[in-house]
Amino acid sequence: MGYGGYAPGANSRMQGPQSDFEQALRGLPLDKADDTLDILDKLTRNVVRVPKEEKFRKIKLTNKKIMELITEVDGAVTVLREMGWVDSGEDEPTLILPETVTLAFEVHVVKIIEARDFYKKEKENEKRRQHREERDAADPSKQVVREQMEIDARERATRGPAQASVAKKLNDGPRIVRAADLGIGKSSGG
Repeated sequence: MGYGGYAPGANSRMQGPQSDFEQALRGLPLDKADDTLDILDKLTRNVVRVPKEEKFRKIKLTNKKIMELITEVDGAVTVLREMGWVDSGEDEPTLILPETVTLAFEVHVVKIIEARDFYKKEKENEKRRQHREERDAADPSKQVVREQMEIDARERATRGPAQASVAKKLNDGPRIVRAADLGIGKSSGG
């Protein structure tokens, strides 16, 4: 085995489809993701450390910090619901984690850490994209090329769909010799 004892792909960075929880974590707004992930991490770690503690299994959505970092952030409440949190039915908007739901470090906290890495890369990509746009806006030659590309695209669109070409046989073209013409690859019956 040429894989150091590991099956092929065991250490691969290729990942399968994301769970609904992972998709929810990666659906947070880029500008609020760090702070929201911090509070989600804290809430989750509290439940993982002391799973029977009632105060950790209840989130008041009207709490000032919770409102700022979860309630008013698109997708943050969805992340909690994907983890198993449900509406309490009390007068005050509250989420509770039923006793039947167990949060695990390996599943929930690790996915939050992975989401942090994802947002770090996304912020770097956004920074590069903005830098490219600023650089390209300052270069008049790139603007000319971009405008010419747009003109060409409009011109192609007005022509309609491309027509299929019809190949024509050339009478006095080169003679092509195939291996079979020379007897190569033919069985001589042996």
